[in-house]
Amino acid sequence: MKKFLSVLLFCFIATTLFAACTKTDTNEIRIGINYELSGGSATYGQSSVEGIELAIEEINKAGGINGKLIKPYKVDNNSNEAEAATLATRLITQDKVIAILGPATSGCFKAQIPVANKNKIPVASGSATAEDVTVAANGVVQEYAFRICFNDSFQGRVMANFASENLSAKKAVIIMDSSSDYGKGLAKNFRDTFTSSGGTIVAEEAYVKDDTDFNAILTKIKGMDFDVIYIPGYYNEAGLIIKQARAQGINIPILGADGFDSPVLVELAGAEALNDVYFTNHYSSLDKDPKVTAFIEAFKNKYGKEPDAFNALGYDLARFVADAIERAEKLTGESVKEALEATAGFESVTGTLSVDENHNPVKSIVVIELENGIQVSSVKVNP
Repeated sequence: MKKFLSVLLFCFIATTLFAACTKTDTNEIRIGINYELSGGSATYGQSSVEGIELAIEEINKAGGINGKLIKPYKVDNNSNEAEAATLATRLITQDKVIAILGPATSGCFKAQIPVANKNKIPVASGSATAEDVTVAANGVVQEYAFRICFNDSFQGRVMANFASENLSAKKAVIIMDSSSDYGKGLAKNFRDTFTSSGGTIVAEEAYVKDDTDFNAILTKIKGMDFDVIYIPGYYNEAGLIIKQARAQGINIPILGADGFDSPVLVELAGAEALNDVYFTNHYSSLDKDPKVTAFIEAFKNKYGKEPDAFNALGYDLARFVADAIERAEKLTGESVKEALEATAGFESVTGTLSVDENHNPVKSIVVIELENGIQVSSVKVNP
């Protein structure tokens, strides 16, 4: 009998200790941060997380969300889609987060969506721009997936119209990353819009991620008649393409998308090559809106450097999700999801946004011009 009571007491103590260790603090709100902090897309993930951490710091200093402090759970998916999905499972099932911020890239973000839908926990990205991020290929809206950035079709259309209307371009060359949905989606929408306006695509050339020598492509197009080059890709390859194009004497305007926005672009291309370069983006530091200037000042005070668009998107993403949690009827994934869907007129650094029926933002976009690698002008385009 004594042995039985001892075993029973041990089981009771063990159960109590386990419950104490796994119990969620009722005075905190757990939010996952699943980003590319290493690997090929690390610059996007690192910049996004800097913005996120600044926003969380400010929110907690102001008293948190309805009196509860945010407790972030940060993980590094190493720019790997499978790892992003695995970590999302861990954040939801073990860390008990109520929402996940990130990843930054479309591929890694999409990899975790099945996990989010299964567990009814919302996931939101500040920079996943692929068309099928929030709406699956079969046309069904991904119930628990959201983003605060415009999609690739909007970027492609805006840049094609900018080429035609602002640069008077009639003929274009596309050099795209054929290994990514991002590159292919941007290229398609640029092509469709540019040709529908009477323009001609005189050549389309392709490369794949991590290529470094583009001289064969550039030599091939050099003798052609064209007004602009559109490079729908990331800074890693775009910087080298621009550098090698300028070295070959190709000095016409070069156009791109938000994948250009990284200080590494200047490192790879060289400042002297980055003239007559234009790209679509979510934000410009040239904007004098009080929300933008206040963010820039706060960011510089914390990190000692100028913020980029991914810093701003990360900052806005954290505040966007925090706003929904504050408005949610209950602290559950389902209730937060409903609050995210109801977002309207949310004022952010990257523009005032409302969430549409496809979980996409309705917001403006900017086209930025570079001279010697420095932003010298920006044009805001409304949706």
